[in-house]
Amino acid sequence: MSEEKPDKPRIVVDSDWKEQAAKEKERLAEKADQGTPRGLPPADFITHCASLATQAMIFMGAIANPLTGQADIDFEQARYVIDVLVMLKDKTQGNLKQDEQDTLDSLIGELKLIWVQAQGGSAQA
Repeated sequence: MSEEKPDKPRIVVDSDWKEQAAKEKERLAEKADQGTPRGLPPADFITHCASLATQAMIFMGAIANPLTGQADIDFEQARYVIDVLVMLKDKTQGNLKQDEQDTLDSLIGELKLIWVQAQGGSAQA
């Protein structure tokens, strides 16, 4: 008997794998463009500052608390949040894009004005 060498294993390449991989890549890219999985906006500086400004407005009673529907006034907390925005302005000086700087300046100015008005105009901003 002669000993036969086994044939080399045949490799079968699915010609559609590249197309399937490209489709999956497109699907993942579309999903990434839609923001976070929970539909939240992408994290950026302006969104963060706007979120802090909203908190300050809630503490000043300018916006009802979304959880209770009531005006929850806490001027100490409002002032703290405004001070946090001022700290962010100081710490990011020279590192922001112009629209970010303008937005931050505007938010701080408006919040200080609202804070003074909410205090009855007697407190200093």
